[in-house]
Amino acid sequence: MIRFYYHHTPNPMKVALLLEELGLAYEVVPIDTYRGEQHGEGYLAINPNAKAPAIEDDGVRVFDSSAILLYLAEKHGSLLGAPSDRGELLSWHFWVASGLGPFSGQWVHFQTAGAAEGGDYAKRRYRFEAERHYRVLDAHLAGRDFIVGAEYTIVDIGAWGWVDRHVRVLGEGGIDAFPNVRRWFEGVNARPAVARARAMGQDLTFKRDFDEETARAMFPSNFAA
Repeated sequence: MIRFYYHHTPNPMKVALLLEELGLAYEVVPIDTYRGEQHGEGYLAINPNAKAPAIEDDGVRVFDSSAILLYLAEKHGSLLGAPSDRGELLSWHFWVASGLGPFSGQWVHFQTAGAAEGGDYAKRRYRFEAERHYRVLDAHLAGRDFIVGAEYTIVDIGAWGWVDRHVRVLGEGGIDAFPNVRRWFEGVNARPAVARARAMGQDLTFKRDFDEETARAMFPSNFAA
């Protein structure tokens, strides 16, 4: 059985959705990043990068959400699209991993209490890039139901994990400026597996208060000597 190291944030949610789409058996292992559990010696043996998510699959560790999606999809021969779309699948999969996700996440970071005062240049850059990635995706999705080819794939799953936080990234109603993204997102959101993924971990209690313990766990650079 897969051990799934989980927190209710965008990157783990991608894996949660994939596990539900594939119908795999798994055990949820909570990692409370607000309490710094990602830095514990035991978890570092699973993910030396000290981030969620990670999985253990019959003794095989895989960390980084994009790697996990590709690993599980290839292992189970599903959600990879047509063979002729392989180049497109890899291109958009890594576009999500290196662009949509990081720039959305960094822009959200610079809106939080975790960001240092000032930083106007960085804030302008990350906001611009976050919105630019939405423009790229919106243009690509014109006339398309899915990001790659004619089938739902891990690329849709990976992008969903971040677009699911569009209010944090774009503001209330901001997604309306990207009608193709909104249409695609609503289509993915209607899938039964999404409801099951959202229900994952509802019986778990994660820390919610953003205090000094959390700041040190999440933003150690602010406390470096």
